[in-house]
Amino acid sequence: MCGILGIVAQSPANQLLYDGLLMLQHRGQDASGIVTAQGNTFHMHKGCGLVRDVFRTRDMRELSGNMGIGHVRYPTAGSASSSAEAQPFYVNSPFGIVLGHNGNLTNSEQLSEELFKADLRHVNTNSDSEVLLNVLAHELQKCARNYRLDPETIFAAVSGVHRRCRGAYAVVAMIAGYGLLAFRDPFGIRPLVFGSLESERGVEYLVASESVALDTLGFKVIRDVAPGEAIFIDESGNFYSEQCASQFSLHPCIFEYVYLARPDSVIDGISVYETRLNMGEHLAEKIKKTMRHMDIDVVIPIPDSSRPSALQLANKLGVTFREGFVKNRYVGRTFIMPGQQLRRKSVRQKLNAMSIEFRGKNVMLVDDSIVRGTTSREIVQMAREAGANKIYFASAAPPVRYPNVYGIDMPTRHELIATDRSNEEICHEIGADELVFQDLDALSHAVAKLSTSLKHFETSCFDGKYITGDVTPDYLRTLELQRSSGATSVRSRSNMQLDLSLVVSE
Repeated sequence: MCGILGIVAQSPANQLLYDGLLMLQHRGQDASGIVTAQGNTFHMHKGCGLVRDVFRTRDMRELSGNMGIGHVRYPTAGSASSSAEAQPFYVNSPFGIVLGHNGNLTNSEQLSEELFKADLRHVNTNSDSEVLLNVLAHELQKCARNYRLDPETIFAAVSGVHRRCRGAYAVVAMIAGYGLLAFRDPFGIRPLVFGSLESERGVEYLVASESVALDTLGFKVIRDVAPGEAIFIDESGNFYSEQCASQFSLHPCIFEYVYLARPDSVIDGISVYETRLNMGEHLAEKIKKTMRHMDIDVVIPIPDSSRPSALQLANKLGVTFREGFVKNRYVGRTFIMPGQQLRRKSVRQKLNAMSIEFRGKNVMLVDDSIVRGTTSREIVQMAREAGANKIYFASAAPPVRYPNVYGIDMPTRHELIATDRSNEEICHEIGADELVFQDLDALSHAVAKLSTSLKHFETSCFDGKYITGDVTPDYLRTLELQRSSGATSVRSRSNMQLDLSLVVSE
């Protein structure tokens, strides 16, 4: 999970890119980068850390030009702390190209070999995003006539990328002297939306991972980039689009709605906030049907993404809703922090329990999901220390039993608390008195009911079905062996334990 941004403006783009990345900071806290274009010249600044820490006034002054792309990264592939792997990436042959990528290529190892042996291109890092950049550069070279580009040629090159690349990818790129390119994988797994702004100087365009970046910058959302589609905006602001995949279907990652996206975003036409309200309703229905014996005094959310679900659950059960945890806004999201020890330590730094809301009460804690169980275990312990009588725990998502290979840090199965454990065993592991998970059908319905057209989702972390069809047990076994042997810079967003009791989609 990363955040990407691209803009073609009628005035300097640096401040717009900076402000937009701040709105996408929740998608990545490890590294930030901005590249602007002024004629045939790129201006780049990137580094490890938050947006506010990477960019200083002197850096912003050097980012001149009316067109640019930005990226915030969280470490799922390559070195977790290397500034060399901060994006965007750059190549200068056959054209000057910079690229930012959200997702993960599942065939990056194969592509790296092809690039070196057949395409005669060299990849400098372990990042699959650099692999993707070089594939795009090679396809542009193949399609260009006399080293000149036009929209038709660029779209033909993207078609070549779709034929070669597998996995999830939402991309923004700039081609020096030509314009801004954005495209989405043929399954639309990772989100990408674009909009426009009518200014006195002309029309401006913005492409982003989430609609919240457009909203806050005053852009009007036009629509989401379709699966397999590419859009190109030239330096003069002329807009072009084309479907570049021979086969395509929309299967967005359902975990975007559960946790990753901001609640004020709209993804593929669906309000993230409304989906989370629906998740709470479905949880309440399940509790009424199967767990009526629970004597709940109060429902307390685990801030922040679970708040809508908890509120709706409390309303439907007719139980008091209270805020029991105070959040320190200056500690990052523990789910996307590298290292188990850092996550465990940061939970106590991030949340503090107010004993007045816990003492002597039977408490229903509601979280968006349970992945490793580290956060859940610490929070249950905090609630007990605050004086709770009984602690019930509800997850707005089903048990996460399988790794996600499409750009989310859900690595090996042995790091996932739900692997090879029943719900009762998971409940014991986190220290709760009772535990209830959302059913996958209910989760899918909670999202799909808000759309007349969207019916299918990428749900591999819950059911082990990998929509791209190329994720085999051997592939997952190899990734697990790489991780267990100490390889920290592999081109994988997630890995799997040797016990591969999963279903792989055809």
